[in-house]
Amino acid sequence: QVQLVESGGGWVQAGGSLRLSCVASGGTFGRYVMAWFRRTPDKERKFVAAISRDGSSSYYVDSAKGRFTISRDNPRNTLYLQMNSLKPEDTAVYYCAAGDKSGIPTMPVFYDYWGQGTQVTVSS
Repeated sequence: QVQLVESGGGWVQAGGSLRLSCVASGGTFGRYVMAWFRRTPDKERKFVAAISRDGSSSYYVDSAKGRFTISRDNPRNTLYLQMNSLKPEDTAVYYCAAGDKSGIPTMPVFYDYWGQGTQVTVSS
């Protein structure tokens, strides 16, 4: 059983930056594809970014391309999301997720383990 704990959320003005972290325990971190999703109060969890097991490949939702960077440190069992040029529409609860399916899935159903989420609020 893998436990995921996110941190790094907070309040920031538009144009600012935040770095989210997700620390994993209870499993072999390097065997999992990792991803970030986000959920606004009235919507389902939406895909933000994902990264392959060895960190060599990543994939982003169009709205995150050029602004967000997903990375991982396997020896430290940690996933990151660097978010720059933040916009009010990025306001959401951000979740990290781990899955052992092939490829780099973008659908929540393909991820087996989830963190509790961290709130990101971007003011205009």
